[in-house]
Amino acid sequence: MRDLIKAYRNYDPAAKSNFEILFLYPGPKALCLHRIAHFFYKLKLYFCARLICELSRFLTGIEIHPGAQIGKRLVIDHGMGVVIGETAEIGDDCIIFHGVTLGGLKFDPVKRHPTVGHRVLIGTGAKVLGPVRIGDGARIGANAVVTKDVEANTTVKLNEFHR
Repeated sequence: MRDLIKAYRNYDPAAKSNFEILFLYPGPKALCLHRIAHFFYKLKLYFCARLICELSRFLTGIEIHPGAQIGKRLVIDHGMGVVIGETAEIGDDCIIFHGVTLGGLKFDPVKRHPTVGHRVLIGTGAKVLGPVRIGDGARIGANAVVTKDVEANTTVKLNEFHR
């Protein structure tokens, strides 16, 4: 938790204290509740996991499926409307802005959500759909729609429609 708070302090110059980040920012609350839900999910206590997920969504406006795998120090800026699907994987030191969806394109019980590398930035309103891979250091612009793999250290802009 200390690393997460430190990541928010480094990222957000408006943060006045660790206490403020821990109790007033929606991202850390959602991530803390996700860790608990993920624990129950791995134990196959799916109802408990989903109940915690629903509580988290109600409190924060951020929906992270209990099955999603999230690395260290994920910063979810503002957070409202963020949706992270069941088979999504997110690396370390990533930043996700509000309105982002890491979603699926199929309803089959297979890997159907994105795999996001380390140090990736995903801009406001971006939609990353399907079992695509986003390489380390990539940047996804605001409102971009991504349905194909993105190479490491690449920037995808809205008008490119990376499909």
